[in-house]
Amino acid sequence: MTLSHPAERGRGSFARLAERASNLTSSPLFYSLCVLLVVAFVAVHVAGLSSSWQHLVGDMMSAVTLLLLALLKNAERRAEHAIQRKLDAIAAALLAEEEGDRGEVRKELEHAIRLEDEV
Repeated sequence: MTLSHPAERGRGSFARLAERASNLTSSPLFYSLCVLLVVAFVAVHVAGLSSSWQHLVGDMMSAVTLLLLALLKNAERRAEHAIQRKLDAIAAALLAEEEGDRGEVRKELEHAIRLEDEV
């Protein structure tokens, strides 16, 4: 396990999993699942079922919430890193423009512009 920034680690298996999970959680299918979970929570309470059923549905909602929080934080960190890399590339391009050296800095700036595809 490493404590480095998720965006600095490259596109590992967790990054791919997080990307797929992020796509799933932003889909209408996942929204429908969440609505069904909330309806089940309300139905269990209204029906007066045993507390074990209430705890089961409540625990499922807590687990979904925790997973969504982890995905949100991962996406936030990757987006933050992409923005910082773009700002660094823009600053380097401006400095290179002043100095008259455009070669490698232009390639880095073009790469930074396409960072949304990687995030």
